[in-house]
Amino acid sequence: MSFAGPAGGWEIKRGDKDYPDALEDLSSPPDVIYGLGDPRVLACPSLAIVGARRATPYGLAIAEMAARVASECNVVVVSGGAMGCDHAAGRATLSSGGRTVVVSGCGADVVYPSTSRDVFEGAVARGGAVVSAERWGSGPRRWAFPKRNALIAALSRVLIVTEAGQRSGTMSTADSAAELGRTVYAIPGSIFSPNSSGTNRLICEGARVIPDEQSLAVAISLDFGVARFSQQDRRPEMGPVMSALMASPSRPDELAARLGESVLTILKSLTELESRGMVERLPDGRYSPTQSCLLGHNGTT
Repeated sequence: MSFAGPAGGWEIKRGDKDYPDALEDLSSPPDVIYGLGDPRVLACPSLAIVGARRATPYGLAIAEMAARVASECNVVVVSGGAMGCDHAAGRATLSSGGRTVVVSGCGADVVYPSTSRDVFEGAVARGGAVVSAERWGSGPRRWAFPKRNALIAALSRVLIVTEAGQRSGTMSTADSAAELGRTVYAIPGSIFSPNSSGTNRLICEGARVIPDEQSLAVAISLDFGVARFSQQDRRPEMGPVMSALMASPSRPDELAARLGESVLTILKSLTELESRGMVERLPDGRYSPTQSCLLGHNGTT
């Protein structure tokens, strides 16, 4: 390993003793890995969490939950640092006291997107790393991101797909993981949600189904030979409106028809739930449980 580039930057060449063995599984391993932070983290047990950039509250909540569980199992979380699910996973890892590796499609010294600066800087500051196969200072280029996705898959023993459409960078990462023989976990979603069509297809094709948080903790414990240390709160019972929205984000008229109530009654319930921070209105007019609600702070309406 040599030190180059920005202050604290390092380079690991293929053939060096510090070069990650996992990258040798790639058909074309990168000749050099550029990084900031602690390079030793690349040899630690790790899993990747990936998902949609334009994520729904459901996808963001899943990414946060998965990152928290992984951190509580002392497993390093790898992601691409993108907006949406990647950012949620990185932020949750750091807030849980875990370590994260951001695999960038730009130079390791370039924060992209800028909205993920907290995750990039937090990864370096808290025992993780930002790594890339691109040269220092390289900006975003479309062709670099499929290569980045393959690196994410290669560096991880397990890939967790939180939310993904059929055609997406997330699905390309899942394809790379499958080709490399990595274990793929997929979180099921509504069959009516375009953002879950990719994850549901992965399940159909044999990915391991993760139906709830406890199942994820058990799967990680078995695959990594670790124990989870946490204290779980029991969720209160949900009322009919929240139960319906948990099943699938819906418009007020759809909820009214499904629950046998008037639209006015449903609107009153939604207004109350929104004021309590339990639901939010999506850009297409549907209502969805908020991210905090999905993470366990449910009500009873």
